[in-house]
Amino acid sequence: MRAHLHQIVVDCHEPKALVRFWARLLGGDPVDRARDWSHVDLPGSARLAFQPVPESKAVKNRLHLDIAVDDIETAAATAVGLGAVRVGGAVTDDQGSFQAMRDPEGNEFCFVSG
Repeated sequence: MRAHLHQIVVDCHEPKALVRFWARLLGGDPVDRARDWSHVDLPGSARLAFQPVPESKAVKNRLHLDIAVDDIETAAATAVGLGAVRVGGAVTDDQGSFQAMRDPEGNEFCFVSG
C-alpha cells in the first residue's frame, strides 16, 4: 500500500474566516463546503481544510506547519497584517532561522528559512 497526504485539517470556530486568512497567506482560493467546513487547495501542496468545533483551543498544538520563506521578517509582517500574532522573536540555530506565529484562532505555525 502506498499512501499520500491528502489534506491537513484544522479545528476552529470560524472556518470561513480562517480559510481566508490562510488563502491570502499561502495562495489558492478559499472554498466553503457543506456542514460549515472550508478548505484551500495550496499550490503544490496538500489541501488545508478547516472544520468547526465548539471548544476553544486550550493548549499548545501537537502539530504545526513550517512554512518556508525567503525573508522571515517580511513574511511575519505580512501575516501580522492579516491577523496573525508573533510568538517571541526570530530564532537562529544550526538548522536555519524561524519565527513562531499564531493564526487568528491561535493555531501555531512557523516561518522558516535557511
